[in-house]
Amino acid sequence: MPHPTQLPLALILTVFLTPLFLACAAPASEVGLVDGHLRPCPDSPNCVNSEADSGRARIAPLTYKGSSEEAWQTLKQAIGETGGKIVAEESGYLRAVYTSPLLRLKDDVEFRPDRGEMAIQVRSASRVGYWDLGANRRRVEKIRQRFAELTQDGSD
Repeated sequence: MPHPTQLPLALILTVFLTPLFLACAAPASEVGLVDGHLRPCPDSPNCVNSEADSGRARIAPLTYKGSSEEAWQTLKQAIGETGGKIVAEESGYLRAVYTSPLLRLKDDVEFRPDRGEMAIQVRSASRVGYWDLGANRRRVEKIRQRFAELTQDGSD
């Protein structure tokens, strides 16, 4: 029979370690383009998408002046400098993975050029969990800030 103090400790460890194990083993969330656009966000509040029509998931795309090729290269630099790792790139699509420092949770961040709008559409979604406490929105804003800084530096 377990000691009475062992049961609460086991319960606490289970609650805190389960997300860690799930995050390490979790496959990528549904990613990729659907009919040439980024996938819509799920109903859970752990995703943002610049192609969402409205609502809590809506976030502005990254905008640029100049060539789309230069903007795409600048985006890749901004991703690297903000802690992302590019895991997929093909014509008109890029996916990066960001890993949280404490629990090592992974989020997928996807991009697609929108040359007609001189913009880069973006989607950031958590792989696990329901609510991300605004982490995906903050991440996109951090990428946006670094992208803008690099764009300004290159245009001087």
